Amino acid sequence: MTEPDRPIAGITMGDPAGIGPEVIVKGHAAAVEHARPLVVGDADVVRAAAEICGLDLTVRRIDSPAAATADPAVVDVLDVNEVDVDGLERGIVDESNGRASLAYVERAIDLAMEGSIDAIVTAPINKQATRLAGSDHAGHTGLLAERTGTEHYSMMLVEEPLRVTHVSTHVPLSEACDLVTEDRVFETISVTDDALRTLGVEAPTVAVAGLNPHAGDGGLLGETDAAEIEPAVERAREADIDAVGPESPDTVYVQAADGAYDCVVSMYHDQGHIPIKMLGFSGGEAVSGVNVTIGLPIVRTSVDHGTAFDIAGEGVASETSLVDAVEVAAGMARSRRSGR
Repeated sequence: MTEPDRPIAGITMGDPAGIGPEVIVKGHAAAVEHARPLVVGDADVVRAAAEICGLDLTVRRIDSPAAATADPAVVDVLDVNEVDVDGLERGIVDESNGRASLAYVERAIDLAMEGSIDAIVTAPINKQATRLAGSDHAGHTGLLAERTGTEHYSMMLVEEPLRVTHVSTHVPLSEACDLVTEDRVFETISVTDDALRTLGVEAPTVAVAGLNPHAGDGGLLGETDAAEIEPAVERAREADIDAVGPESPDTVYVQAADGAYDCVVSMYHDQGHIPIKMLGFSGGEAVSGVNVTIGLPIVRTSVDHGTAFDIAGEGVASETSLVDAVEVAAGMARSRRSGR
């Protein structure tokens, strides 16, 4: 692939006190195989991360995304200049770092919306820090939706051979059950089908997990499956989406991982996250997996792990998820570019 053919992936640096800068520099050489990476963050922090990881990289400040290259030895940074690296304390929650994290994401969203970059890849933020900085959002997704004016969206997690999406994510379980309505389930099925096609799945099959054990067992174990999820699946099928369900949650993920379905629509956070994390974690650390926000007018993927403050500054964090996120984002950007 020639350099101009590589999409420009704006990689937000995440919380400066976390592992985001380290996984970005460790994954840079592999990321340029798929995209022209452009770090949206603080150049001095990126340079310090390269030193921590013992990498011989040139960190280059650039003023325009168009100047981004695919040089494995050069990390291009659009310098937001929010952090004094000399005073940076890694591994702690800090309001100023939360503010910086938000500034990186907001700048990247604006660049994507104006077409200056082809995709956004986000390194992890710390939700406590961004709350201290004044954000009302539980993470990236709400901010992305608000700033892009998106009403219907969802989280898709990708850990081959499994993909899952969610009707709700970061809400208490008692609230999540109330959010399982026919309209929300149908909307999630619809954006899931669209996202799978953008990911290159030509004729997607979407399984929809039930909410209750055994998908309600004919009403014996709850009425939501029959009253809300089943009608949503029927609406999807009427819209020419190959959807099935509600399926028993204790078996559908195994079936999907075995190739029976291209994605499983999950009713709440842990229902979808647990099978993905089982596949993607090793030794207590997420080493792979990609988070995709679907339904947005822009491409956004993310690492499937947090800031890992306990190991920040040690240079030992795995870059696999970051590289995978860049690869998925680049593929989606090329697909959108070709009009798929």
